[in-house]
Amino acid sequence: MRVYLDHNATTPLHPEVLAAMTPYLTERFGNPSSLHAWGQEARQALERARATIARALGVGDKDTIVFTAGGTEADNHALLGVAAAQAKRGRHVIISAVEHHAVLTAAAHLARQGFEVTRLPVDAQGLLNPDEVRRAIRPDTILVSLMHGNNETGVLFPLAAVGRICRERGVIFHTDAVQSFGKLPLDVEALHVDLLSLSGHKLHGPKGIGALYIRRGTKMQPLIHGGTQERSRRAGTENVAGAVGLARATELMLHDQEGAAKRLADLRDRLELGLMAALPGVLRNGHST
Repeated sequence: MRVYLDHNATTPLHPEVLAAMTPYLTERFGNPSSLHAWGQEARQALERARATIARALGVGDKDTIVFTAGGTEADNHALLGVAAAQAKRGRHVIISAVEHHAVLTAAAHLARQGFEVTRLPVDAQGLLNPDEVRRAIRPDTILVSLMHGNNETGVLFPLAAVGRICRERGVIFHTDAVQSFGKLPLDVEALHVDLLSLSGHKLHGPKGIGALYIRRGTKMQPLIHGGTQERSRRAGTENVAGAVGLARATELMLHDQEGAAKRLADLRDRLELGLMAALPGVLRNGHST
């Protein structure tokens, strides 16, 4: 018997998500850019999914949501898109040293293009001090990108405090919320974020679908060029079935978000305490809460 304990890597597809997706993989196969009935049926499903994601982030404007092929593309779009649009204003980007590789490697690419990247340290428990961000921001800083929940330790960064600092200094703020979206309450207004990345397969949705929230007025360039899909921000025929699946997975996660969080916290504590009691010298990697 095998026991799967790697949900931070990926999750199994929820049966209700598969059921929601199936019609758009079969009889409702239209291209959402087409004007005929098949296309418009797909377009309506896509826009309903977009509205669901927006509501989950506390946003009333569904057009702030751009569907992507996953969290990695969303992160790359955030960093490279902002850098391309803001290069004349400045060429300094701030990240943390413990970001996901989607951010670390995108930042390394920017460094090869002549941008300066500051990697902020975390303490022994994996926490980031907002004052580190305040001290690192310079007149030429164009972007701060910090994850919400760490994919290895589970540590949460103080996004609201960092967001207020960025807003005061006129710096665009992006967060990789791939690990926390659906599991914890997220409100982009309360967190003061301008860009937020998320992915479907971390919350019992399908692989190959994600989204990037882009606050109105945030200047950035598209990462993929071609047609005018996603309001000319992400070219290519949209993954309608994936978007529908992401939206349904989001609804299911939000339905019992508080209860699920408590169950997982109880299981985590039980496992940690049991291991630490049974194995002398074991240390927790990350913060206790």
